[in-house]
Amino acid sequence: MTRDGARRRTARIRAWLDRTSETGNPATANDLAGPFRFLFWLARSQSRRIALGGVLGTLWMVGLAVPPWVLSRAVDEGLVARDTGALVRWAAVLLAVSVLNALLGIARHRTMTKVRMDASFRAVRAAVGHTSRLGASLPGRVSTGEVVTVGIADVYTVAMALTVAGPGVGAVVAYAVVAVVLFTTSPLLAAVVLAGVPLLAVAVGPFLQRIERTGGEYRVHQGRLTTRLVDVLAGLRVLNGLGGKGFVAERYEQQSQGLVGHGYRVAGPASWVGALSTGLPALFLAAVVWLSARMAATGAITIGDVVAVYGYVAVLVVPVSAFIEGGGDIARARVAGQRIIDLLNLPAARDDQRVDGVIPSGSGPLADPASGVIVRPGLLTALVAARPAETRTVIERLGQLNTDADASATWAGVPIDDVAREEFRRRLVVADNDAEVFAGTVRDIVAGRLEPDDSRIRAALRVAVAEDVVEALPGGLDATVAAGGSDLSGGQRQRIRLARAVYAAPDVLLAVEPTSAVDANTEAVMIDRIREARRDTTTVITTSSPLVLDRADEVVVLVDGKTLSVGTHADLLRSDAYYRDLVSRAQDDR
Repeated sequence: MTRDGARRRTARIRAWLDRTSETGNPATANDLAGPFRFLFWLARSQSRRIALGGVLGTLWMVGLAVPPWVLSRAVDEGLVARDTGALVRWAAVLLAVSVLNALLGIARHRTMTKVRMDASFRAVRAAVGHTSRLGASLPGRVSTGEVVTVGIADVYTVAMALTVAGPGVGAVVAYAVVAVVLFTTSPLLAAVVLAGVPLLAVAVGPFLQRIERTGGEYRVHQGRLTTRLVDVLAGLRVLNGLGGKGFVAERYEQQSQGLVGHGYRVAGPASWVGALSTGLPALFLAAVVWLSARMAATGAITIGDVVAVYGYVAVLVVPVSAFIEGGGDIARARVAGQRIIDLLNLPAARDDQRVDGVIPSGSGPLADPASGVIVRPGLLTALVAARPAETRTVIERLGQLNTDADASATWAGVPIDDVAREEFRRRLVVADNDAEVFAGTVRDIVAGRLEPDDSRIRAALRVAVAEDVVEALPGGLDATVAAGGSDLSGGQRQRIRLARAVYAAPDVLLAVEPTSAVDANTEAVMIDRIREARRDTTTVITTSSPLVLDRADEVVVLVDGKTLSVGTHADLLRSDAYYRDLVSRAQDDR
């Protein structure tokens, strides 16, 4: 597929998503108070489609009861009365009713599919939107496997529960209609039919409760195992090099067997529900047919009535099965919905408290009161400390990655907590070596969320000294990179990440150890090109490399997370003994 074709296809998908999953009805705190409230929000968000599904489900299920009545007329007025004309007329009516039911069934299924897809997309959007608001704080609050399981298994389970709306409403109405029709034929048969559903509920209810109880335990272990799988896949190359793949595989097998045990505990009651949804209606059908046959033998009802009763009760198998299966779907959805709302209820950045503070144009000074670091605009500033975690913490506060920090950093005198999130992320970018490299072409990876411009992409790659990376790949900018950049070396991934940050052209670039995985020659070229490319903007780099420190306009030295001294590399070497020792140790390490 060409690049233009892929863009058009992506645009069509986005437009379809916008049509099928309106974003103007976000979930509120009340909607996240419990799984049933969450299900109700998903249903309320597409109330018209749910209502249409209920109407179509009702017409379809009630329509299933019409053929038995038509067949009974054909038997009594055609076969028994030996009237060929009446038999042909009723046969034609039966054909027309069957075709109409088929069309109703198709429309019902299409509507319920749309309901399921809308609910899936809406739940996924809510989860993805909230995880993006959580940002860098997400890994410390919930595991990767839990997020993956929520976004795939739980969303699907909850969406399936919404399809109960159409068959569920139709089952109730169809059951009532059949009971009324049977009452006109025989009050005794109607009483037996009406008494059947409570007995079915008593039989199936305990299994549904057990599904809900054991399903919660299964989901917890499933999330943990998925986390381990994600970690293993991410570190597979390292494990191969260390020879630990066999040990990890054995541990994973043990844990997966434990999950299988939990799965059996869920599958037990689930299999009973499935068996009862088929077996109990069959027994119910046999009992009613036996009773109606005895009544026909005594002359209480006609042969056509026996045929009709058999058809009515056979039709009831559908709504009764829908009752039981729907109950199982809802029981599983309660477990899955709770996991989703647990994720959505994680406190995010304080977006609701923002007053949309406006940062003046240009790059005003960035200030971190907790450390005393002040980043002057238009300079290449280097942060250095004996413990890299100290400089990283400053970057997290300045880049608003540490949302739990008590001290609020400021930008041009404006607290960054008050700045609109979209503007803040557009004007300030954090380049982290842990940032994800998604699967795709080099062009799409470097462009990120921005529109790709090949000339600008090549310029960004040049600044990051990543031209050789692209030249070594077949296809150049069109070359495909695997998820996580697993087919690249550590230094190549680092330079691609830096190129992505440079391409965004932010007013402020905060880079965490951007040259740690490259050799000295490449490092010197990278810093010189960054200085040149970002001459009129603000760049902050955490590093202990003498090459980088020597080229920085200003160096900030941190001790125990506090600013000790500020100056150029040359000045600090002359005046600060601590800095000299720190740089000497770094040089020896390199």
